[in-house]
Amino acid sequence: MNLPFSIQLILSLIVGLLQGSLFFGGLWLTVKHLQKSSAPWLLFLASALGRTLITLAGFWFVGIWLSEAFRWQRMAACLAGFIIARMVITRYTRSLNASVSGKSA
Repeated sequence: MNLPFSIQLILSLIVGLLQGSLFFGGLWLTVKHLQKSSAPWLLFLASALGRTLITLAGFWFVGIWLSEAFRWQRMAACLAGFIIARMVITRYTRSLNASVSGKSA
């Protein structure tokens, strides 16, 4: 199966967005729940390992997915999605923290 280049890039970008959302959203949730945990080091370790494995698996999937052609372009699109998700999650969590503490962002 060989999809057109533009479709491959769009799908790679979407995979990067999903990976970034899982990684940084999971990080935010982990940090938020650390104080409530009886073993914060275990929560942090499990979260870090899980998030890293999911991210590496996603990038690996995009890197070998479908064909040898356009590999670095797909990886670049995936990385762009990951970075965009980081910026969006960071902005969202800052606005949530500011509204909870009563400060303006």
